[in-house]
Amino acid sequence: MVDDKHNREMQKLMDEISELLVTHHGGSFSDDALENGIVKLNGAFNLAKESHSAQFRKSGEPYLFHPLRVSHLAARHWMGFSSIIAALLHDVVEDTPVTIEEVESEFGTEVALLVKGLTKVEDAELSRELLKEETYRNQILVAIKDIRVLCLKLWDRIDNLRTIDALKPQKQALIADETRKVYIPLARHLGMGQVADELDALSLSVLYPRRASRYRRILEEVKRRSEPALKQLRLDIVAEFNRHKLNIVLNDTWRSFSLEGTQRVTRGVSALYTLDILVDSSMDAYMALGLIHRLYRPITGKLRDHLNAPSQHGYQAIKTTIQAGEYRLRVRITTRKLDRFNQSGVLAPGFEFRKENFDGLMRSLLDGESVFDVDRLRLASATIQVYTPNGDSRMLPEGSCALDFAFEIHENLGLYAYRARINGQTRLLKTPLMDGDQVKIEKVDSLAVLPKWLEWAITPKARNSIRRCLRTNFRENQRDEE
Repeated sequence: MVDDKHNREMQKLMDEISELLVTHHGGSFSDDALENGIVKLNGAFNLAKESHSAQFRKSGEPYLFHPLRVSHLAARHWMGFSSIIAALLHDVVEDTPVTIEEVESEFGTEVALLVKGLTKVEDAELSRELLKEETYRNQILVAIKDIRVLCLKLWDRIDNLRTIDALKPQKQALIADETRKVYIPLARHLGMGQVADELDALSLSVLYPRRASRYRRILEEVKRRSEPALKQLRLDIVAEFNRHKLNIVLNDTWRSFSLEGTQRVTRGVSALYTLDILVDSSMDAYMALGLIHRLYRPITGKLRDHLNAPSQHGYQAIKTTIQAGEYRLRVRITTRKLDRFNQSGVLAPGFEFRKENFDGLMRSLLDGESVFDVDRLRLASATIQVYTPNGDSRMLPEGSCALDFAFEIHENLGLYAYRARINGQTRLLKTPLMDGDQVKIEKVDSLAVLPKWLEWAITPKARNSIRRCLRTNFRENQRDEE
């Protein structure tokens, strides 16, 4: 039985969700459409509340808090009415008598598709591992139709990790490991770098609790010791920017727990702190960079301009490092609009998401040797940008070779590839590519596929094509021998 205190907390969360939806999306709806959206939203809340009324999490908390928090996260990151309704209902089909047909009848096909993508596959004849892989497959197939299903799954996973303490340690470790293998790379592909960082920190805190505890202790001590100097730094920056009538917002960003962070934590502020400066326009960002470099000495070789040439997966900001008194500090400068992109990725209004590239990656993963090729997904989570002879760009996983590039352009180019010219120099097909390389593939007239190519190529597209060709050749050779 849910008590009055919990009911009030649930209603407060629901009110905040409604307010976020109206704030973000109300202007794009007619009055009737907005009212209809709110009615359906409240209907979903009531159905979720009724369906989960007798259910409690292992912590003893009423179950409804989980879908409410997932919905709140989704609403904060620009998701719309259908997505929030699906978030409220994402466990009703899996955990209650409510069917997907009932969800579709009450809330429409769009909501039902999202809920289906978030529902675990059930099959008594499959092992737990195969069920998990089939669930991934289901999510990916739905995501190719509607990317929002993966975004909702990320919010679901964040809340599960934030509230994981009540589970047995072995179960916690399984969830954390799965998150690192599957959901963190997916978040990066969606441009949701901050979400990926939080998932990583939460997962690693489960897997390495003592390291996480030590990291947090050192971080708090660094914050305490550096706060007076950082406060004066912010005051000086605001004063200088005010003199030039440049409107800014300053945000402190402290590095979340990571394995790399544990190795650098003893370096203090220079490794743990970033000053984020938000401005109104790109021109203001470059002016802000000039003012920062006039106030504090820039460190040579540390300037990175990703404002108009986004880094991997769409991150857009100018990055620099300065010497401010005794502290060496990282600074990021971006616009308010681009900051939304950096926070929410594909969900932010106006974000240029390369959906064709994403769909191609997802389909190639599903065509791999396993039901869902998590190793290839991990490799593809860090990318480089390389160029054709005509100057067209291609995004490839970090560590890709010229052979991967050939298959990225076209399967036939890969199958008939002979060697590569990289930045005008003749190179072998196994030569690793670097960010910014220009590549031309030279062909031969007959199929050139060799088994050792599987040792060179890392992209799912290339490896799947090579395997198919080798199998076809093997079968043909057997027929010839017969």
